[in-house]
Amino acid sequence: MQLHCLGVLLNCEMNNPYAHIKDKSALVFNLVAGLQLPSEEIQGRSCLFSTNYLSSNMHLRRVMVLMTAYDNIPDWKYLVLKQSDRTLLTVLAQRGYFENAFANDISIRDCCEADNFMEVTEHEKDVLPLNILFAEAIKGPLLSSDSQLQLGALDLIFYYLSWERGSSKRIQVLVEENIADYVFEILRLSECKDPVVNSCLRVLDLLSIAEHAFGQRLAIGFTTLLPVLQYVVEVPFHPVQTPTLKLIRNCILNYPGMTLIIACSILVDLMKSPSSHEALTLRTIVQESVRHAILASLCLYEKHPNQILHSLYLLKEAYAFSHEGNSTKNEANLELGNCIIDVCRTHLLPWFATAINEMEYEEIVLGVLEAFHSVLLQDSYAQAKEFVMILVSSSWFSLSFGCLGLFPSEKMKWRVYLMFSSIVDVLLGNESGQPIRDAALYLPSDPSDLLFLLGQKSTQNLELLSCQSAVLLILYTSSLYDERLADEKLVLASLEQYILVNNSDLLCGAADSVSITRLMNLYGLYRGLAKVGYQIPYSPEAERILFELVAQNEWDLSSATINFTSLKWLFQQEKIIKPLSYQILKFCRNNSSSGSHIIIHGNDSQNIDVQGLAKLVAAGDNLGAVLLVSLLQQLIEEEGNECDIISVVNLMVDIINIFPAASDQLSMHGIGNGIQDLFSHSSHSLSQQIFVAIAILIFDILWSVQPETLSDGETWLSVTMKVTNSSVLYSNLGVTQESLLVLGILSLILHHSTNQALVEASKAILLNDSLVSMINNVIHTSCSKGPALIEDDEETRNGETLTFVLLLHFFSCRSFNAVLPGTLDWQNLLDPSNKTQPLSLISIHCHDLCRLMHFGSPLVKLVASYCLMELFTRITDLRNRKHDELKWNMGHLISVMAILEGLVFYSDIRVALNCALCLSMILGLIVEELAMSLAVPSLASKSFMNHHKPAVHVAVALLKLHSIPGWMKSVFDDSCISGIIEKPFSQ
Repeated sequence: MQLHCLGVLLNCEMNNPYAHIKDKSALVFNLVAGLQLPSEEIQGRSCLFSTNYLSSNMHLRRVMVLMTAYDNIPDWKYLVLKQSDRTLLTVLAQRGYFENAFANDISIRDCCEADNFMEVTEHEKDVLPLNILFAEAIKGPLLSSDSQLQLGALDLIFYYLSWERGSSKRIQVLVEENIADYVFEILRLSECKDPVVNSCLRVLDLLSIAEHAFGQRLAIGFTTLLPVLQYVVEVPFHPVQTPTLKLIRNCILNYPGMTLIIACSILVDLMKSPSSHEALTLRTIVQESVRHAILASLCLYEKHPNQILHSLYLLKEAYAFSHEGNSTKNEANLELGNCIIDVCRTHLLPWFATAINEMEYEEIVLGVLEAFHSVLLQDSYAQAKEFVMILVSSSWFSLSFGCLGLFPSEKMKWRVYLMFSSIVDVLLGNESGQPIRDAALYLPSDPSDLLFLLGQKSTQNLELLSCQSAVLLILYTSSLYDERLADEKLVLASLEQYILVNNSDLLCGAADSVSITRLMNLYGLYRGLAKVGYQIPYSPEAERILFELVAQNEWDLSSATINFTSLKWLFQQEKIIKPLSYQILKFCRNNSSSGSHIIIHGNDSQNIDVQGLAKLVAAGDNLGAVLLVSLLQQLIEEEGNECDIISVVNLMVDIINIFPAASDQLSMHGIGNGIQDLFSHSSHSLSQQIFVAIAILIFDILWSVQPETLSDGETWLSVTMKVTNSSVLYSNLGVTQESLLVLGILSLILHHSTNQALVEASKAILLNDSLVSMINNVIHTSCSKGPALIEDDEETRNGETLTFVLLLHFFSCRSFNAVLPGTLDWQNLLDPSNKTQPLSLISIHCHDLCRLMHFGSPLVKLVASYCLMELFTRITDLRNRKHDELKWNMGHLISVMAILEGLVFYSDIRVALNCALCLSMILGLIVEELAMSLAVPSLASKSFMNHHKPAVHVAVALLKLHSIPGWMKSVFDDSCISGIIEKPFSQ
């Protein structure tokens, strides 16, 4: 009440309200005593009087007494929270009394002792300096949620630091007490409100005087200044423009990496702007900036490791920017996303893989993982798939566990396992990585501990069951890309332990088909590796349980992704041949209906249809070929569904197309018997679909098989008879695609007969009356067209038919000499008037071939030239062996040579070469006959006896050549020349 009355009286004085107070020191001492009382009201009024009194009375001694009083108030920092106390402290700061008090701390205490005001105790000597107490006291208001209280505290700091005789040591103390960090945090949360921005920047400008200590805080809080800079530069003559620019300039000069941070932050802010998607050039700028930022950060990593975090932040935001909204279809956004993936592949990932073992900062490793993970989480399957394949090809699973080994923290474990789950989602689809996400909190960091969990009994332990499911999924996925997370012996032992201790649950159906497939793949992989590399002891009981599990459960190999080594080992196990046969049938059904396929993984396999199965069958060290042949025979015997038979046959065709060597394995394991059974089976003999499918299979087998693997028994003879006598070859509808396929099969059978394979089957073709009649009809029809034959090219059905008939004739010419030597008199084909043969044989006369060569299409010319060359070759060989009389009409000979001479310079070099060779053989025959008629007239042909003079001109012309043909020497040998010389003398 007394303080209140005194205040009323003093307010009545206009000029000097303290002029009538004689003992001013006593007033000060009473005010100090009021400050120390427990009553908040008395403390407040004492502060008010102290503030007013100090505003007009600046006696240093009295101020020091008041400061000493504050020093002796317990927990005085809480007084700063009060408006009255904060006002008093502000006045003290404005008057510079803090500076005097701090500088003369000991003098103040001595003065107080001289006046007997208070006695200094030993405890008071240990009290902290007032500047540190001030720093501790001001933190409370700075952390307050009351903006006015924060502004008052900032103003107090400003006046405290701005006194003209302020000490840099005092500023140093405030910085070391983290006051700058508090101010940066207030500024970050200010939302660029003008009063807060002004107060914060004024304080930060003063704190920057302590360059070394403040520089480190400035580097950390630098990103906070960037939005503030954008705000203050938009306001003309803003009072804190200069301090803001000064702080940013200092940071850039003292920390060169700040330029990179500025660029990254500005680009991120631009990308987050609502109008950013309309700026088409922004994507190009961001694309180049991401590349240069990553490259710069990697080059300067040893000096400035923290810069990589800002570059990773830019990369992550840029990739998210390329996928925002409906912009993913935009070409520029697609290019931006592809560029970021390329930067990760070519720069970031290789650097990370090589530098990981030397990294000291966990946050950098986490930053890289987070950036990679963000790529996988965006809604772009194509780009995510591409990036996942990049990661797994770089041994990502092993690299991730390496990160866990270096930094085994919870944050690192969580990030690694979550990224594992996302990779599995992309690779296997359908949220396949969910088991890893469910168990991520319980999974250990060490792969050996994962194996320990796998070998435990998980009955009625849901957490352990979840962990085991995740471990199997991790091991399974990593195995698809030939990564080994632990020693092969340990993994196999853990898998066997898992099977043994949990066998009752597994056999009772506790595991679904997907889990069984993965378990089987893992077990087969490590058993296969042991077989290839070295023998590892294994548990026969675990193998028996697994095979029983495979036989009893409905698992699906056709929808699985599997390592080739595992697939090969499974296909070597005769104990599960029945389940494997069923899986092959399921695969055939899926492959024919939806195009799905087994995906084979590993360094030596590719993700294409039936690639792994084709490789298995071609290898021959497994049951692949046996399974296919036995499955086909089983379907035929059981009168299986026609679609199943066709799908199995088509699978064999696909396998042969991928690996032609597979035809040898199929042939050795009885595919001929299967084909024979199929043709002989009454219920499927008339099915056109089956006939076409099996004809294609026969053609592909004969095209790629080695002759020695073909059996020459009744099997292929029966198949050949069925094909040769099939109705498609003699259909009233004319020549069809199926009939052309049959002609191709017959040609291949004849081709193999030249290597003493399928001899009996070839005889059946060569002596088939119906086939001979069909060929004669085709040749007669084609030759009768004359110049119009040029229109029957390979794109027309008649042109295709003629081509295939000529091919059949070509192979039959070669086959005759191998399987029916001496049966056909080749010279009969030279005489156009001789239309008869002792037997009905496949044959085309020379003059018909010449007509086809003259009038036919380019393809017909080519095949006919080969046929004619084969005819002359046979005649020449026969002439050289038997020296038979040459039956050749000279007029016909001239016409043949005219055709050949006209094609010697044909555009197709093959046709021209064949014609030249035919001419060479004809000339050889002419010269031989000339030599015979001159040396031994009795052996010469009658036609040459009458026309030997033209032949002389031919021989002389050849002998006058600069380069005489080599065969001339063999014709005019010593015996021939002797006979020619002796002939006139004998006459």
